[in-house]
Amino acid sequence: MSDKSVIIHVRFFNDGSVQEIGERPASLSSQEWFTKLTNAYAMDYMALSGGRGAFKLTPEELDVAKAATLQ
Repeated sequence: MSDKSVIIHVRFFNDGSVQEIGERPASLSSQEWFTKLTNAYAMDYMALSGGRGAFKLTPEELDVAKAATLQ
């Protein structure tokens, strides 16, 4: 396991839908990417103030998540 982490920042609209999210594959909307990450890595999500949040993943976990979008 890598000792480095990838932080994926999320910003939400006032209604709770995803406005923007980092590392998003072009084939997915921001909301779809957030849903996929949440389904796989909910324990690695941190809610932040101001309508923001972040996932903290290893580079390997991010690679697995992105590969899953190709299927």
